[in-house]
Amino acid sequence: MSALPQMMTRRGVVGGIAAAGAAVALTAGTPAAAAEPSPAGLVPTDPLLHLLRRATYGPSPASIAEIRRLGAAAWLDRQLNPAAIPDPVADGVVARLPLARLSIAEIRSRVSAGTLKQYSWDPMWQLGWAAIARAIWSERQLLEVMTDFWSNHLNVTCPQGDVWDSRIDYDTMIRQHALGTFAGLLKASARHPAMLTYLDNRFSGKDAPNENYGRELLELHTVGLAYTEADVKNAARLLTGLTVDNGTGKYRYDAARHATGAIRVLAFQHANATTAGGEAAALELLDYLAMHQATARRIVTKLCVRFVADEPPASLITTLIKVYLDNRTAIVPVLRALFTSAEFAASIGAKTRTPLEDLAATVRTLGYGPAATGTKFLESLYWMARDAGQAPLFWGPPNGYPDVAAAWASPSGLLVRWNFHLSIAAGWWPETLVRPANLLTGMVGALPATYGALIERTATRLLGVVPPAAQTAALAQFYGKTPASPLKVNDPAAGWMYPYLMGMLLNSPSFALR
Repeated sequence: MSALPQMMTRRGVVGGIAAAGAAVALTAGTPAAAAEPSPAGLVPTDPLLHLLRRATYGPSPASIAEIRRLGAAAWLDRQLNPAAIPDPVADGVVARLPLARLSIAEIRSRVSAGTLKQYSWDPMWQLGWAAIARAIWSERQLLEVMTDFWSNHLNVTCPQGDVWDSRIDYDTMIRQHALGTFAGLLKASARHPAMLTYLDNRFSGKDAPNENYGRELLELHTVGLAYTEADVKNAARLLTGLTVDNGTGKYRYDAARHATGAIRVLAFQHANATTAGGEAAALELLDYLAMHQATARRIVTKLCVRFVADEPPASLITTLIKVYLDNRTAIVPVLRALFTSAEFAASIGAKTRTPLEDLAATVRTLGYGPAATGTKFLESLYWMARDAGQAPLFWGPPNGYPDVAAAWASPSGLLVRWNFHLSIAAGWWPETLVRPANLLTGMVGALPATYGALIERTATRLLGVVPPAAQTAALAQFYGKTPASPLKVNDPAAGWMYPYLMGMLLNSPSFALR
């Protein structure tokens, strides 16, 4: 690129910043040392960094140091046992959001006491802010990624009016089962007031079975399109009686509302002879669906799309189906097999970050900490994610946010990301994130001797790979310099204009890759 426009604005990305962001195609990696780029020239081939980019919301200086100290196997073992991982920073931030941790009974108690309005969305807003905090600062990164995965797979929109008292508890349930068995998660979801309300099963009875949950249970949650309309009707009949107690807001089975009579769903058959046995019969159906071959394929394919590629290798799907079924729907063996597979190792550069992941990865790679007090910074980050199209848990339809690059490819979406890269890096918004007192030395240490050294060391710190010479020259020209130009301590590039270099590097295609 021979010339870069010089127009800039403190609150946005225009002119030179946008042009440079479009021009610079850098590689990504560790802030500790530059790594060799992949053959595609966008991301490093280091398998440790590859694992971090996929199994977390993005590498941070601390996580890179940790995985280099432990090695991939021990790091993965640790992440697959999140209860053993202390999480003081994220726990401390979430503690500032008391409504995001309330049970159904506690929310209703506050309503009765007059300290919370009935149908208030305040707890659900706080849950969204808590999701942002955990994605960025939790040490239990794989748990957070899997909680997000299952929240999408078994989507209940948040905030949403009808689940005002139960959506917080639904998130708690997802977390409890995120690394358990899919059968256990499916049965817990089917008996949770949030799901029963969201898909109308709480209103379903023997006289007028509601088919909404029965249909989504088959099409979205388990076997996919391998069902008939008769299967939907029979599933809906068998699920009658699984409802919500209007007095307590909790799940209950109402035998009087259960439709009896022989049931057939796919190859599952049940006499369903008594109302007293209706709940047990419904749970048998859920166990059957969880272990169905089509469900196994659906679940492992979605996991492969999340962690490997938008079009994952058939060989890996076949392998993981067997692992899933052999382990009776246990998730940890599937994840372990996925992350240690040859197909995963070969997938470097094959995934693109969603807007939420891009936002979280921005803060993580910068190494910024949460504000010392308050929650306004979380609200700001939440609105950034919303403006980019992916506020946590906010997807409206029951199918959850998409996880393929094509779904998020748009010029307007890219511009939103470029704006928040610069805004966060510069400390403009949120302005209370904890950053180095001296941004340049906090990022790269002592003042580099030349503009080229400044660019290369900053790229190494944020992305892990030194940019090609032509791109280094283009970035230097943004400041009206050449790579060989001496850098002086009072140069704008070493002071107020340094965040623009950080923003341009974060705008690079390599940073967009998961």
